[in-house]
Amino acid sequence: MDELNGRMIACQLLIAGLIARVANDSADPLRFLTDFRDEIRAVVAGVNIAGSGNAERAREAAKQTVDELFSLMKPPSSD
Repeated sequence: MDELNGRMIACQLLIAGLIARVANDSADPLRFLTDFRDEIRAVVAGVNIAGSGNAERAREAAKQTVDELFSLMKPPSSD
């Protein structure tokens, strides 16, 4: 289980870096991040979760993870 958690954290960091890099190249980074977050949340809301005793609990955990990932990103500094 620790190995799985470690891999998930590494994956989240990799995705956060990728999203930040693409947002940096965007004309309006904050709008890009907001739109991308909304798209990811829509995907999580519509995905079929099979093999789980409580699919809604898994969905809520996934939405929370998405929100946490995007909350780590903040608008670029005005420097």
